[in-house]
Amino acid sequence: MAQGRAGAPATCSRDLFQNEGALRRQLTRLQAVATADQATQCRTWREHVGFLQSARSVFATCQNGAQREQNVGLMDTELAEYRVLLANRCGKR
Repeated sequence: MAQGRAGAPATCSRDLFQNEGALRRQLTRLQAVATADQATQCRTWREHVGFLQSARSVFATCQNGAQREQNVGLMDTELAEYRVLLANRCGKR
């Protein structure tokens, strides 16, 4: 488990643990809609963006140092990629 940030909320250990489980569930959901209709994919991708924003917040709040930089950076990259995907494939749907 990651070392917590000084002054981080007491719930960080739990939040980071839950983040890991939620990430695995999200990956399963994304794989499950790989061949679904576009409306289902778009809805799932939008929900994934919401998850990424929450996960990023947990990493930013509860981690420090290189691990924080890496995880926040990964979330930022994935957020940018999914926003482009949504704009290109889903538009206002």
